Amino acid sequence: MQILMVLTSHDRLGDTGDKTGFWLEEFAAPYYVFTDARAEVVIASPAGGHPPLDPRSDDATAQTESTARFKSDDAAGRALADTRRMAEVRDMRFDAVFYPGGHGPLWDLAEDRDSIALIERTYEQGIPLGLVCHGPAALRWATNGRGGPLVHGLRVTGFSNSEEAAVGLSEIVPFSIEDMLKSQGGVYSQGRDWASHVVTAGNLVTGQNPASSAAAARMVLAQLQPK
Repeated sequence: MQILMVLTSHDRLGDTGDKTGFWLEEFAAPYYVFTDARAEVVIASPAGGHPPLDPRSDDATAQTESTARFKSDDAAGRALADTRRMAEVRDMRFDAVFYPGGHGPLWDLAEDRDSIALIERTYEQGIPLGLVCHGPAALRWATNGRGGPLVHGLRVTGFSNSEEAAVGLSEIVPFSIEDMLKSQGGVYSQGRDWASHVVTAGNLVTGQNPASSAAAARMVLAQLQPK
């Protein structure tokens, strides 16, 4: 069983001068859900190499059992330091594909043609596709087999407007995950701020926030089990 995890390569938080990237918990928790199930995890990003870590996700207040495990896992660290380029993996077949968040995807994965092609093919082939928090930014321009927005008519979730306001970035981000999903015709669902909330629409699995990352990964994994 081989699962692709896709991370951002973008490290600038708009024009603020602050750094962004991927959110550590949203990578680490799903990574161990998958590897503990004996899956081989392949990691990719638009630019390849070492993806940027959002420094806020490395703050002491954001640490979890999964992030602590990752920091003591040399093999995982080496894998993260040498991600594949999206252009190299877009046409490969995986058993599942998973997009962690962090604010970086709002700038690069939302527009990356290789990522969009991968998402469209993955969804159309019925392969489990998971995206969590700001990871659903990658769905922005993805289309379905009829040429319309991929999320149109589908139950979806992602980082909410209220959560974005709570972290003070509503005026910084290029677009709102919640508003984008709604504008594309998605049936947006929101749980309590900062609580785990995951929804599925066939093989599409979306999680609202960092607390949803492990649950979203488990849902993706459940779709791979024999019926």
